[in-house]
Amino acid sequence: MSDAPDRLWQEYSEIFESFDELTLARWLAQTLGQLEGRVWRFSHPLIGAYRLAAEVGHPRQVWLKRLATTPAAFPDAQCCRSPVLPLFTRDILTNGLICEHCSETLTPFEELPAELQSDVRKWAEEYAPIHAVAHWEDRQRRAVADYDKAFEDAASKAEQLLAFAGEKLVPRFLDHYPAIIWEDQDECLEVRPEDVE
Repeated sequence: MSDAPDRLWQEYSEIFESFDELTLARWLAQTLGQLEGRVWRFSHPLIGAYRLAAEVGHPRQVWLKRLATTPAAFPDAQCCRSPVLPLFTRDILTNGLICEHCSETLTPFEELPAELQSDVRKWAEEYAPIHAVAHWEDRQRRAVADYDKAFEDAASKAEQLLAFAGEKLVPRFLDHYPAIIWEDQDECLEVRPEDVE
């Protein structure tokens, strides 16, 4: 049962696997143009479809072959030479912004614009101990009177911090990137996208 989501994801990607390289490159380029200038939830259906197409296109090197014209606002990423499309996650301090095309670090935290680093660091340092509640060991769980309540409290705080990131923090990245995606869930704390308003 645990591999059911992977099988479903594979089934969804079959449409893109059936595309020839030119069709796939054009679809990616056209969709990228639609993403420009906005902050996107990771859970948005268009982002999910784009992610599937990018996962199919990356090993086929559709961006390197220059089969379609990339929208002008999107420079090439240093990690894989695909168009720059960053993903903001709770692990931004350690992983930086993630490349949506190759899943490598697109921009290390230390290379983020200076005017963003302080607020991003503050947010991530506040989020880390909240997220950690989901990973407490038995001795830590026994140290609190009611672990279920501690877990629920952590999930509630995570919802608030994720909402803050999506509404206040991540939009500031649009001054430096043509579009950005933010992680709007925390599976470890059972926070779903619909919980984050």
